[in-house]
Amino acid sequence: MTSLREVALLRLAAQWVAGPPAATPAEVVRRLGAVQGQDFPGAVTSIALRTADRCRKDVEVALDDGEIVRSWPMRGTLHVLAADDLHWMLELLGPRAMAGLAGRRERLELTESDAERAREIVTAALDGGRRLRRADLLTVINDGGVATTGQRGYHLLWFLAQTGTLCLGPTDGGGEQLFVLLDDWVRAPRRLAGEEALGELARRFFLGHGPATAQDLARWAGITLRDARAGLAVARPELAVLDVDGAEHLMDPVTPDRLAACREEAGGLFLLPGFDEFVLGYGDRRAIIDPEFAGRIVPGNNGMFRSTVVHGGRIVGTWQWTGRGATRRVTATALTTFPADVEAAVSRAAVALPA
Repeated sequence: MTSLREVALLRLAAQWVAGPPAATPAEVVRRLGAVQGQDFPGAVTSIALRTADRCRKDVEVALDDGEIVRSWPMRGTLHVLAADDLHWMLELLGPRAMAGLAGRRERLELTESDAERAREIVTAALDGGRRLRRADLLTVINDGGVATTGQRGYHLLWFLAQTGTLCLGPTDGGGEQLFVLLDDWVRAPRRLAGEEALGELARRFFLGHGPATAQDLARWAGITLRDARAGLAVARPELAVLDVDGAEHLMDPVTPDRLAACREEAGGLFLLPGFDEFVLGYGDRRAIIDPEFAGRIVPGNNGMFRSTVVHGGRIVGTWQWTGRGATRRVTATALTTFPADVEAAVSRAAVALPA
């Protein structure tokens, strides 16, 4: 058995926020299975801070080289993941993400014929390894006779990525990713299906996020609890078990030793971007924040997560960049009050953020 505070520290170690970092961005995303990617700059920072060089440019190079990709592999939400994982995750998780598709199309006044016509237009525009910015690709679709006004454009790009035609590939040098054809960009995909795929999904989740529960896996991947348990049954021999207040938690067997070697660091202060996996990777967040303060990191429960100040394994505040140029700095807001040593640590952590 163990405490919720210990669970939080173990998660920092398992996610490579504390302890020896990863050598490369690809190693990070493979460890975690997938990294939340709604906010692209934040996702780049989340990956970079888990690497030895803590360099954002290294993440962009990994995207440009096709080692990692950004797409909608689970829950209909953008994530960054290893390129060779994208095909099997889409095949496993895509059908549930598209539940209710007909209703959404009806509200947007789109038809199945419109969507398939958009696929033809996009395939022709990107064939041969061509790449386009989002705005340019939407213009091509619109000029081809499929309206992209309102939310139609986003829906069409999401649908074409969800069904294996598109993904976000290299950057354009100005911080925007370009759309590419998935099969042109990812030439050596892994092929997993059924229980083997569920088992790999569970294995990667618990190794990179544990201690966590089957319910956490179900929420993270957007699958049923039944499927989460089926995947866990396959992965269980590779995992260790913890009892936390009577609930079974699974993790990498080496995580306790990893924490033991970096406990002082894990109990220190970290500045994490909004949507970081330390927050978003779990349905039950009691280990890292008191429920009474949960609304402070996602105001109005609007799905927009603020960047967090973590100390002693717990979220103790939020932070943001303020000012520009020479006056640019991190401004932190405590959930209650910051002790003097925490305020000083925030300033040091801000200097060490990936650049």
